[in-house]
Amino acid sequence: MNIVSILLTLVGLALFETVSSLDNAVINAQVLSTMSQRARKWFVTYGLIIAVFLIRGILPFLIIWLTNPTLGPLTAFNEIMSSDPHVKESIEASAPILLIGGGTFLLFLFFHWLFLEPKNFGLWGERFISSQGAWFYGVVSLLLVGITWFALKINPLMAFSAVIGSSAFFITHGFQASAEQAEKGLMKNNMRSDLSKLLYLEVIDATFSIDGVLGAFAFTLSVVLILIGNGIGAYVVREITIKSIDKIQKYKYLKNGAMYSILALSCVMLLDSFNFPIPSWLTPILTIGIILYFYLKSKAALND
Repeated sequence: MNIVSILLTLVGLALFETVSSLDNAVINAQVLSTMSQRARKWFVTYGLIIAVFLIRGILPFLIIWLTNPTLGPLTAFNEIMSSDPHVKESIEASAPILLIGGGTFLLFLFFHWLFLEPKNFGLWGERFISSQGAWFYGVVSLLLVGITWFALKINPLMAFSAVIGSSAFFITHGFQASAEQAEKGLMKNNMRSDLSKLLYLEVIDATFSIDGVLGAFAFTLSVVLILIGNGIGAYVVREITIKSIDKIQKYKYLKNGAMYSILALSCVMLLDSFNFPIPSWLTPILTIGIILYFYLKSKAALND
């Protein structure tokens, strides 16, 4: 990758991580409002190290290692970080297995938002689709059948990865739903210790980070670039959580931008897994363009 591609990838990664983590930032802000100043400072400083290096750093490495188990965990870590060309070839060879699983996960995530989650309606047809929530399960089931059918013709492991991606979605969604319920309990019970609330915030950060990490593979297979780009995004989210969450929430279509960028990334990952030629610049350009459109739409709504 040349320097322009690297910079474009980093911008796309950081922007996607920031916007896709807005829900997490809202929950963080609500819980932090019940905590002491010392605990808030710890969350912003030391918690950032956990968010970047222990979650967004290790998770992409684990995903790549699991799709390349012959490398061995320690060998894989050392060689991935050193950009060994043989390891790069191995990762690229296994990329379809990784991409189809991540793409299926993100595709399910988008349709769950489109059919079932409350939202500000930003595009034509969203209101009607949202009123047909029961169709979510039928739509994603048919999509999974189609994806696995075509994947089986190429590689059974790709079909298996697609099933894992769908299972990971429902497991992760269950954890997120439990986290939202736990957050309500924390808000009602201000007597709980700051330590318990900090632990809770780190757990939900790990859960919400899965979306961003899987989406990152649509940009690049380089763990180093993912770590830097997602790390920048995680830092921005921390700053928003503390300083600007009320202002950010006024931009009511940013969530829509995050979800439509997730749809775009899922399509890129699925097409790439089936060997459709995808230029390296397309993913960051799509992400930046979609989020910029919904940002401007949100800004226009503020002036109405």
